[in-house]
Amino acid sequence: MAGRVFLVTGAFGALGSAVAQAAAEQGACVALVDYAKAPSSPTPDGALVLGGVDLTDANQAGAAIEAAAERFGGIDALLNIAGGFAWEKVEGGSAASWYDLYRLNVLTAANASRAAIPHLKRSAAGRIVNVGANAALKAALGMGAYAASKAGVHALTQSLAEELKGDGVTVNAVLPSIIDTPANRADMPKADHSAWVAPADLAAVMLFLASEEARAVTGALLPVTGRL
Repeated sequence: MAGRVFLVTGAFGALGSAVAQAAAEQGACVALVDYAKAPSSPTPDGALVLGGVDLTDANQAGAAIEAAAERFGGIDALLNIAGGFAWEKVEGGSAASWYDLYRLNVLTAANASRAAIPHLKRSAAGRIVNVGANAALKAALGMGAYAASKAGVHALTQSLAEELKGDGVTVNAVLPSIIDTPANRADMPKADHSAWVAPADLAAVMLFLASEEARAVTGALLPVTGRL
């Protein structure tokens, strides 16, 4: 990882911060992008911190990508972690939920990827790693809008992999089950948290897919489901 430039979206959340920290510990330069304001918690030394970025806006996504490329001289890997979740039945639910989750999960990844592609093509080992969802493979009750949006991430991943495979840029996605975060523990206090996926474990898989060694893997939708 030494000297490689990693741009992480959704970087202030539990998974994003774990990925950024792990990448930095392995010697990568990291750019942290999030819709939230810059966190008060420590960030990796030398990191570029960009808060208040709405990645559903293609212009803001492009500006963030260009700022990172200018700061570090390029981008080697884009890790699309920005996204959202909502549990809601179709009956009695809101049509707006479908639109919102599409924007949060699909459009953020598409906008960031579109802006990063020219830089990734110039890298010796350009990588895009998206976060899909195991729940999108077989949607459960109340998961219609969320699963549909994450299925869109899966399709985007496979389509981009085909588009970029001649350019040496790989595109893959991890499909986690429940990630062990404070928010999920608060929502499900009686669950067996030990069966969930630790952010550090998911980060390790994502960093492998973003590494130079993963050159032979593209278009993969990789389940990372812990013991669920």
